[in-house]
Amino acid sequence: MLRDFLSPYIKSDKINWASLVLRVGLGVLMIPHGYGKYTRFDNLSDKFMDFIGLGSTVSLSLAIFAELICSALLILGLGTRAILIPLIITMITAAFIAHAGDPLGDKEHSLMYLIGYVSIFIMGAGKYSLDAMVFKQRAF
Repeated sequence: MLRDFLSPYIKSDKINWASLVLRVGLGVLMIPHGYGKYTRFDNLSDKFMDFIGLGSTVSLSLAIFAELICSALLILGLGTRAILIPLIITMITAAFIAHAGDPLGDKEHSLMYLIGYVSIFIMGAGKYSLDAMVFKQRAF
């Protein structure tokens, strides 16, 4: 048992559990950000950063979609790699555009989410997800 604990090699089932913990943890923690933007939509829509040139309302709507809807799907593990793309784009935008001139401490949260999202993108949803059930794949 100690040998397994100290081993640098990862058993496939541990990757599935790690993916589940990351998916649920990051999804649950991100939903309040999207919900907060959703409930204050009228107040934020004129002030939100227009990062793609389509207007601040469209940019805010895209951020809400990523942070609220994509996070809920991430928790379920449904369409995981596809729904991670808007989340990754949102965190890149937050870290490197919205907070470009800010100190690292202000970028820290978006960078940590970005690292987690990229990790899940690489690992996949794992066998404890709706993706695995829908596609009837054996994850590892």
